[in-house]
Amino acid sequence: MADREFGFATRTVHAGCRPDPTTGARALPIYQSTSFVFEDAEAAASYFNLQEYGNTYSRIVNPTVAAFEERVANLDGGVGAVAFASGLAAQSAAFFTLLQPGDHVVSSSALYGGTITQLKHFLGKLSVGLDFVDPDDPDAWKAALTPDTKLLFAETIGNPGGNILDIEKVAAIARQHDTPLMIDNTFATPYLCKPLDWGADIVVYSATKFLGGHGTSLGGVVVDSGDFNWSNGRFPVVADPSPAYHGLSFHDTFGFYGYLTKLRAETLRDLGAALSPFNAFLLAQGIETLPLRMRQHVANARAVAAFLESDDRVGRVSYPGLASSPYRELVRKYLPEGPSSVFCFDLPGGREHGVRFIEALTLFSHLANVGDAKSLVIHPASTTHRQLGDAELSAAGIGPGTIRLSIGLEDADDLIWDIERGLAALEDTN
Repeated sequence: MADREFGFATRTVHAGCRPDPTTGARALPIYQSTSFVFEDAEAAASYFNLQEYGNTYSRIVNPTVAAFEERVANLDGGVGAVAFASGLAAQSAAFFTLLQPGDHVVSSSALYGGTITQLKHFLGKLSVGLDFVDPDDPDAWKAALTPDTKLLFAETIGNPGGNILDIEKVAAIARQHDTPLMIDNTFATPYLCKPLDWGADIVVYSATKFLGGHGTSLGGVVVDSGDFNWSNGRFPVVADPSPAYHGLSFHDTFGFYGYLTKLRAETLRDLGAALSPFNAFLLAQGIETLPLRMRQHVANARAVAAFLESDDRVGRVSYPGLASSPYRELVRKYLPEGPSSVFCFDLPGGREHGVRFIEALTLFSHLANVGDAKSLVIHPASTTHRQLGDAELSAAGIGPGTIRLSIGLEDADDLIWDIERGLAALEDTN
């Protein structure tokens, strides 16, 4: 048993969760406790000195949360993971752990609006420089690099424009600059793509989306490959003795766990955005059906996108799974099972037609989320990307009539029927 390399589906069910040794419970227990009794004074000191790993306080370590972290890290092929209260909390903590004032970040411009806002304003408050680039242009990535660049950042599948990142190519650029590449893999999940296999160093998720899969629980997680050399002379914030932890040198002490240990022991401790045990339980439960759900999400998205592309009432359909997509070769390389189920299309009538279309739908829920078992719809320019200017919207692939769909697990024929009703409503009001 120990020598066998188990398959992905097996690991979604078993990774991180063993029968409870005290009660024999087979399901993951919810350890709804703020804190844990120490064996003795020496053990307590060892835990807080990071000399031994153990449960101390649920803001930092909790057994239910740890099981969720282990499951995600296992599926992604990372050395470990640290969970947070939301996807943006995980992302901000990942940035905060490796950056310091004067550093510089190069990021894809094709991102979720909340991420663009976070990069511009959160990093700006930390006096970290930032440049957005066209993710499809390797020369743009290279041209934006400076001696102070300490991070390259992108999404596997751009939200909502559907750009597919050439991960291997951008990772090579990052390596040449001794800089980590961080990828938001929320839309793809580790079932459809494992960025660490293609040279990424850190992966972040909004577990709220496809990992949980049912729209019930907020959560985020950071996964580390363990391969990046934080002691290359460019990352004193990770490698040098830390004044916030009695002079401990995280990378020297913990090796390939150095970044994750600092992320947990300092950043999570100080920012405090801990994932609740109950949400960790629900997210871990969601992952158990991840392969089944993602296959159905992709199949439904292909059917809906093909219908929209064939309809004269619809403009551009930006689903990278279509044969007409400029990203079809990258999809074959990085996402052979399919490019998830979130995509956008344009209505030539602009925002007015977008409103009419959405209000005519029955099965699609109009709300600000994706990756739910239920199909969802939204108008990005007025909601998720509302804080962006016209140029930023254009760079993200969003026009005034752009509609974003998150295709769920319903019967594809029913979803197409609902979309047909929405399109018919536009004709009725012309």
